[in-house]
Amino acid sequence: MSKIKITQIKSVIDRSERQKRTVEALGLKKINHSVEVEATAAIIGMVRKVNHLVAVENI
Repeated sequence: MSKIKITQIKSVIDRSERQKRTVEALGLKKINHSVEVEATAAIIGMVRKVNHLVAVENI
């Protein structure tokens, strides 16, 4: 599997509880925080749900 770098670029304030929990489950804590994760189907699905809050780069 390939790895991807996910960076939170927008705040979760004023977002639905579901989106807040998805961002937290991805391992993101605050704006400009980045994590490197394996690009599994579950992670890709989570990123699609909050793609307006995060930036994704292939590694």
